[in-house]
Amino acid sequence: MPKKTFVIDTNVILHDYDCIYSFDANDIVIPITVLEELDKFKRGHDQINYNAREFIRILDTLSGDKIVKGGTKIGKKKGKIRIDTEHLQEPEVKQVFTENRPDHRILSVAYYLSQKQSPKNRQVILVSKDVNLRLKAKSLGIVAQDYSTDRIQDINGLYKGKRILLDFPDDMISHLYQSEEGLDPTEVGLHDLEPHEYFILKNDRKSALGCYNPDTLRLERVEKKHAYSIKPRNAEQTFALHALTHPDILLVTLMGKAGTGKTLLALAAALQVRKQYKQIYLARPIIPLSNRDLGYLPGDIEAKLDPFMQPLYDNLAVIKNQFNESSAEYNRITEMLENQKLYIAPLSYIRGRSLERIFFIVDEAQNLTPHEVKTIITRAGEGTKVVFTGDPYQIDTPYLDARSTGLTYLVHRMKGQKIYAHITLEKGERSMLAELASDLL
Repeated sequence: MPKKTFVIDTNVILHDYDCIYSFDANDIVIPITVLEELDKFKRGHDQINYNAREFIRILDTLSGDKIVKGGTKIGKKKGKIRIDTEHLQEPEVKQVFTENRPDHRILSVAYYLSQKQSPKNRQVILVSKDVNLRLKAKSLGIVAQDYSTDRIQDINGLYKGKRILLDFPDDMISHLYQSEEGLDPTEVGLHDLEPHEYFILKNDRKSALGCYNPDTLRLERVEKKHAYSIKPRNAEQTFALHALTHPDILLVTLMGKAGTGKTLLALAAALQVRKQYKQIYLARPIIPLSNRDLGYLPGDIEAKLDPFMQPLYDNLAVIKNQFNESSAEYNRITEMLENQKLYIAPLSYIRGRSLERIFFIVDEAQNLTPHEVKTIITRAGEGTKVVFTGDPYQIDTPYLDARSTGLTYLVHRMKGQKIYAHITLEKGERSMLAELASDLL
């Protein structure tokens, strides 16, 4: 197969600083404009700032005169990487896109390589997370594609964590209620079950909820239990609480539309099992409104962050309101906040920490890249449980979609692991109005 040349856009590097190792034996060209843009992202504590710094360090290890002139080898069985400092103002590109913008200079390099320099048997491909830039490239006859290394192919076939089995035998349902040992799934024709996969078993007369235990290899009954006075309202919520409070499940993902109770259930479960952990850590990524930096907001750092953290405090208020203000449970939550046993903070504060015996909840995880998800999970120390909640169809960052978000990538990759459980929540329970708006708008 002939070699290809990939021209890499800045947003690909900010998405995955290791991206240059994902192109097999093909060659890579980095327009000098990309390095200029990365320079603007070097300072800061967010993941994109870290990615910019890490990529520059990687490039530095490959540096030398050859990286600009003829290119240098990336590694064994890899192609060459080269920085292109010329061809930033190709007349054909300037004629169509008159503004002197970084995107257009990157486009110009890709145009020169594809139309004027590359041999006929070598394809030049612009790789960008920016849909608009890919469309501009195609208008000039340049082949362009998304960075697909960490992108799942079929979002509709994504693991949901549960199955509904209709016409399930009466005697088997009765046996599930009466026996502590559970059922052998092969006796009812079930094969290739995933660890901690959940089941709704029903017929015209009876129903039961079950879960496959990967240790006993049995289908066991799931009882409907409360968590810190929060009662599950449907089967999926019951499954979610079971996974969230199960001591052997160390990683949980909850997906679902607004109002399905993802964050509320995670927080209630954490409070229910709080004695098993040193701290409950509740975090979410900061997505500035209208892409404006937090510096534009008034007040100190705490005041700037409060609007982003408020949904988490709202869920906590729902739980507190289940109790009388003079009750021990109500006061315990207040004390936990004061003593930082219950800690609510931006996700960017997590870098560099080692989290031991922490119940760690990551809210709005659909706004994370696969690399960010990996960074978070690798922070987990002994005795830590990590929970990701989110809706892959409500993404607030411009270069992610339902197939490339870290949340769906995590579900896809972790399926089948014994310490992992996933549930897709489908029924909204916030209110009739919220459910109607979520379905129709």
